[in-house]
Amino acid sequence: MTTTRSRPPHVAPPRPGALRKVLFTETRLYLRDPLTAFFTLVLPLGLLLILGSAIPGFREPDPSLGGQRVVDTQLPAMMIMLAVATSAFSVIPTVLATYRERGVLRRLSITPASPATLLGAQLVLNLAVALLAAFLTILFGHLVLDTHVPAALPWFVLSFVLGVCALFAIGLSVAAVVPNGRAAGGVGAVVMFPLLFLGGMWLPRELMPETLVRFSDFTPTGAFGQVLRDAWAGAAPQPLHLAVLAAWTLAAGAFAVRFFRWE
Repeated sequence: MTTTRSRPPHVAPPRPGALRKVLFTETRLYLRDPLTAFFTLVLPLGLLLILGSAIPGFREPDPSLGGQRVVDTQLPAMMIMLAVATSAFSVIPTVLATYRERGVLRRLSITPASPATLLGAQLVLNLAVALLAAFLTILFGHLVLDTHVPAALPWFVLSFVLGVCALFAIGLSVAAVVPNGRAAGGVGAVVMFPLLFLGGMWLPRELMPETLVRFSDFTPTGAFGQVLRDAWAGAAPQPLHLAVLAAWTLAAGAFAVRFFRWE
């Protein structure tokens, strides 16, 4: 079979409302898979509430974190990053690779709902899930654990958007090269877990060796986790971290566009 690295030939232009219809269908399919909703929404929120409630030290000022409580910045920021990373490295690549493997993208090329429409619907759907995960983390963290809400809200919104764009672009790069849906899950996990470690998921960046912190600064999750924490604490994110997220978005996005195969 000949592969195509760009939009399939003879693709009918999408009709008005095509994205809305495809998005509705994709949302229904998403809600029918309880495991997907669990790992992207329930698990991060559950970890926040369980760890924040079960470990008393997380609710006490921590000198290693500059006197901040773990539940006020570190823990909620990591749970938001976990939710976004799960969508980016697991859900998006698996869905798109499975559709390509089953010929769904190829068949859509001759309908008003083009493959690009399906791709857009997946990105919109997973962005909505990421926004919901962030909202639930802030809301229930404040109600149950009395955590602080992000003090620098405009910076938090900018940091969240840049982080989502960077991780989603990397997820699309994974989807561009994996041969099928089964491989997508494995490759996504290989990419996700080291990046989560570098982002401070299991070991706060303050406790990492200086060399590892400097390396983490240039990773998408290291930059994402830190800008979320900075904004949560009321500080402006470092320009370096914002630039790193923008650079990963552009580089991974260009890679995905160049190598994505519709069939």
